[in-house]
Amino acid sequence: MHVLVTRPLPAANQTAKRLRALGHDVTVDPMLRIAPTTTPLPDRPFDAVAFTSINGVTAFAAHPDGKRFLHLPAFAVGPRTAKEARAIGFAQVTDCDGDASALAGRIAAVLPSGARVLNPAGEDRAADLAGLLAAPGISLDLAIVYAAEPADALSEEARAALESGTVKAALHFSQRTVKTLLRCVEGAGLNDTLTGVRELCLSEQVAEPFVRKGLVVEVAAAPNEDALFALL
Repeated sequence: MHVLVTRPLPAANQTAKRLRALGHDVTVDPMLRIAPTTTPLPDRPFDAVAFTSINGVTAFAAHPDGKRFLHLPAFAVGPRTAKEARAIGFAQVTDCDGDASALAGRIAAVLPSGARVLNPAGEDRAADLAGLLAAPGISLDLAIVYAAEPADALSEEARAALESGTVKAALHFSQRTVKTLLRCVEGAGLNDTLTGVRELCLSEQVAEPFVRKGLVVEVAAAPNEDALFALL
């Protein structure tokens, strides 16, 4: 099967590698470009670090202040994010194996009321982690470590693959990449091509823009890449 991957780099290349190992053909066309920032991180004591995406981990690793937090326990939203957190130097990493609600639940189960958590993330976030942690009395400091810049148009490879009907499925990891893809497809005059593509989405929230367009979607049983791959 020919699969379109639209998530940002470098995660898109990791997903493509897994797909090719399973025998699929892949076109990678990131709908968002991750641009790390150098805004100073908060200068106060923290009890833990919480990561809601691989992009947050990657940008945090590139941040000039990031290393001073590596001694803290880290909580990661899922297995891929947890693996990346370990790779950049965190020794204590908890894989929360779910979504933001699961992440908040695990943090609240481990940390006491009054704890303070640093959340390196992007400018646009799908969930309110601070709100989820407010009830158990845990403070969350958001640190914007990257910006996600939307693509202006489809790549030539993606455009040709869609136009020829080669693409049979597409993996979607965030609502913003879906919105950007829809805009780029419309700009290329290729709206009709999407009806022949299986739109495989990480969650109902990710799928919403497709549903509003009247397109058929398939949603993973759990918000992680393994569950998304199980739809193929």
